[in-house]
Amino acid sequence: MSETSPKLRAELDGIPTYKPGKPAAAGGPVAYKLSSNENPYPPLPGVMETAIAAAHGFNRYPDMACTGLMNELADRFGVPLSHLAAGTGSVGVAQSLLQSTSGPGDEVIFAWRSFEAYPIITQISGAKAVRVPLTSGDVHDLDAMAEAVTDRTRLIFVCNPNNPTGTVVRRAELERFLDRVPSDVLVVLDEAYCEFVRDVDVPNGIEIYRDRPNVAVLRTFSKAYGLAGLRVGFAVAHEPVAAALRKTAVPFGVSQLAQDAAVASLQAEDELMGRVGSLVSERGRVYEGLVKQGWTVPETQANFVWLRLGERTVDFAAVCEKAGVVVRPFAGEGVRVTIGEDEANDLFLHTAEAFRKEL
Repeated sequence: MSETSPKLRAELDGIPTYKPGKPAAAGGPVAYKLSSNENPYPPLPGVMETAIAAAHGFNRYPDMACTGLMNELADRFGVPLSHLAAGTGSVGVAQSLLQSTSGPGDEVIFAWRSFEAYPIITQISGAKAVRVPLTSGDVHDLDAMAEAVTDRTRLIFVCNPNNPTGTVVRRAELERFLDRVPSDVLVVLDEAYCEFVRDVDVPNGIEIYRDRPNVAVLRTFSKAYGLAGLRVGFAVAHEPVAAALRKTAVPFGVSQLAQDAAVASLQAEDELMGRVGSLVSERGRVYEGLVKQGWTVPETQANFVWLRLGERTVDFAAVCEKAGVVVRPFAGEGVRVTIGEDEANDLFLHTAEAFRKEL
């Protein structure tokens, strides 16, 4: 038997595996998972019933065009059907965007730290990742990102609100940035957490995209809508980009259960807004509690908070886990903590206060 391994693409060498938020230990002392920005509420009214009905058709392929969902989204946002494309969560659509735009010799720009999938999916495409450091306030440095554009730049991610810091880019600075970006470079506004935004100066990316053919917007049903386990997201982009996304999407990637659950979720808007409002209120309570304890916390418009802890990051995460809450550490940098159930937030605040006193 030959000992020679199959030849694989060199671009895959050194790609780290995506690290999901650590789950709560089964049967262990950990009671709350605050590591994955999940919605703590159960499915919205009518969604479970819709999902159960869809489950009866598991022996059939799903609607590859996601017709019902696309029609609902087109009506909701006032966009042409040809400007929409679905995928397995917004990260699945992001990977299709890279497949459609970038390859060996090309460059992809994003802030850092930002969504940890960006460098992974960029390297998979064969392109070079250009990481532009956040400002001292953990905000996108759009001037530096604009200056990083070269004739090899093909795509720029702007995560708004930014994961994991929760900070935002406001309308005036975003429009100045877009005016500086060449028209043949695609700018992707990743708005996975847009439903939690309460800052009136933060733009709705779908309004920005309308008269800018080089802007695409990513949205997901994983966060506010609470469908993280079903993997459904979508892009709004002008027709050439959206058509490319449909070409590069995994055939039948979005299950019928996910499609139907997403439609039902869109139709439960009043309940959704109530739940989001409750999480935003809790976010304010957690933020104010941390500030009162003496922490320096960037203002967040997402469903999580960011604590920059540097070398104490892993220690803090271990203390939280021991206390009964799992947070998301980024070693040497900080921790991201999801806003969860009231009891989970209370436990986290108590743990943070005790840790702070030992610093």
